[in-house]
Order: sequence, then C-alpha cells, then structure tokens
Amino acid sequence: MNANGNATKIAVVLLSGGLDSMVCTAIAKERGYSVHALTIDYGQRHARELQSARRIVAELGVARHVELPLDLRAFGGSALTDDIDVPKSGVGSDIPVTYVPARNLVFLALTTAFAEAAGSGDLFIGVNALDYSGYPDCRPEFIASFAETARLGTKRGVEGDPITIHAPLQHMTKAEIATETARLDLDPAWSWSCYDPTPEGLACGACDSCRLRRKGFAEAGVCDTTAYAPGAPAI
Repeated sequence: MNANGNATKIAVVLLSGGLDSMVCTAIAKERGYSVHALTIDYGQRHARELQSARRIVAELGVARHVELPLDLRAFGGSALTDDIDVPKSGVGSDIPVTYVPARNLVFLALTTAFAEAAGSGDLFIGVNALDYSGYPDCRPEFIASFAETARLGTKRGVEGDPITIHAPLQHMTKAEIATETARLDLDPAWSWSCYDPTPEGLACGACDSCRLRRKGFAEAGVCDTTAYAPGAPAI
C-alpha cells in the first residue's frame, strides 16, 4: 500500500547487474512502483554482474528478486558464452562477437512471463540505442515489435490489458545515464559492466562495455567508483 492507502503497482525489471539496468531499476522505484527484479544467470563469463545484481537489489530495497538459471553456453556463439576472445581494440561499427544470439528476445519473453504471473502490467528494461555496441536487440523498433508480440501472446494482452514495456534509457547517451547515477544517488560501483574481469576481480577497462562506460562517465564529469585494472587504455 502507498501513503494514500492505495495498492502499489508492481513493475518487473530485467536486472542484469549492469549500469543501465541499475539506473532503470532506480527509475522504476522513483516512479512509485514496487519493483520485482529478474536476473538471468545465462552462463556469462562476466558472472561478477550477478553479484552486482544482488547488491543493487539490497541497496534499492527491491521487493522481490528472482535469479533464473538458463545456461546459454549450450548454444555458444558469443564471446560472452563461448571460448572466444573478448575484443579490446576499441568500439567498432559492426555487431561484435560479444553479441549473444537473440538474448534480449529470450530475456524479454521470460520477463513478460514473470510480469504476467506477478500481476504486473509494467515491464522495465534498460536498453540503450545511442551509445551501444551495435546490438540489434537494443533498438527501438525491436522493443516496439516485441511489445506487440507480447500483446498478442499473453492472456492479459488478448483481454485488452497488455503489458507496457518501459525503456527509459533508450534515447539517452552513456553520459546522460552516468548523470542519472548522480541524480538518483546511486554508487556506480554497485553495478558491473566489464565483459572480461581480471583474475583479481577488476574491470579490464578495455572491452567495449568498459570503454563505453568510462567514456560516458568522463563526458558527464561524474566519478566512476568502479575499480579498473592498472594500465587500462585511454578513452
């Protein structure tokens, strides 16, 4: 119940433990939702982000957190789930080998199922279409298309009460997202972005995800409290 005695609406958030999903979770909280978070343990080599998801849940007071095992290493096909080197030469214009085949398509289907089961009509996902590494499943047209698929394929959708997909970071730059951490009083170190952590547990600073994150915080003039490996390349 909220302060007015009304039932608090539930929002289901796809929470990876990364920066974008942390900010997205905080925005859902700010909008007055009771947040239920879904984290997928898909066999990612940067499993450190699962620890971050738990930290974010604790720090933000998330009402319910489900960690769902779904080992995509059985499929392979990505540097995040297979024995393929994570590229560290800089962010390119092509879809990189860190793309996990149909990941957000699969994850959104699972998050939609979680939302419908939880009685939630609101799903939040932290996709970002501007400063991203070329992933097709972060694009606005994909999110819009999936929303229509969910309307057609769920009980509440065909009964006229479809789940709304919120993507509040979709048109933000990484610098704007970094600024949101300051506005929302979030510690960036609660989140994890690195695809290839060092044996000591430090962010490499050189993979696409690290480069985009570091560049965003630098442009925003916001301190990134993440511990990076010594000798990380200049951004």
